[in-house]
Amino acid sequence: MAKELTAKGKATRGRIIDAAAEVLRESGIEGTTLEGVMARSRTSKSQLFHYFPDGKDQLLLAVAQYEADQVLDVQQPYLGRLDSWEAWQQWRDVTVRHYEEQGDHCPIGTLSLYLGRSTPGARAVVIELLHRWQEYLAVGIRALRTAGHLPAGLDVDERAAALLAAIQGGVTILQATGRADHLRAALDLAIGDLRRLGEPASAPAPAPGEDRARARG
Repeated sequence: MAKELTAKGKATRGRIIDAAAEVLRESGIEGTTLEGVMARSRTSKSQLFHYFPDGKDQLLLAVAQYEADQVLDVQQPYLGRLDSWEAWQQWRDVTVRHYEEQGDHCPIGTLSLYLGRSTPGARAVVIELLHRWQEYLAVGIRALRTAGHLPAGLDVDERAAALLAAIQGGVTILQATGRADHLRAALDLAIGDLRRLGEPASAPAPAPGEDRARARG
């Protein structure tokens, strides 16, 4: 069982992870060295290996978890309170802006490729991120359904899964092209489709002959 860190130990470990994340963004995987991380974090080799005894891969796995947390943190507080259409629009705007600013650099994707998607630790980080993200979306959709803005029989989990897939598809194209058009379209159509589901049904069409009877009346 791992020994629980003191407050000072947590701070030092966090500083190392923050420094490694900064170096990774600036220099990529190949340019990220333990020496560079030690210089950026102002820590010694003994300190770094105290917290990451397995070296670079263990440190980068911690960075992957840090970056996964950041993915959700930058969407807050909107992602955590999707209880109105206005809140959904605010979340949409923040999400698009974040990925536009990030551009073609994706820390999670870079780390996953380096560590290997078959690496249990890296795979678990990505799976947990997607699970948490989808659950936030599902909670928001349920809130709209409870408030009467969506049909009672709506499959919430299916909608949340489709919305997350739309986001990821848009982000992937953005990273390939540098353009956020597809991400905007994916979010706008997905949210717009939800809103249409919540609109009152239009008046039923008149039965055959009913319109003529009305005209005679």
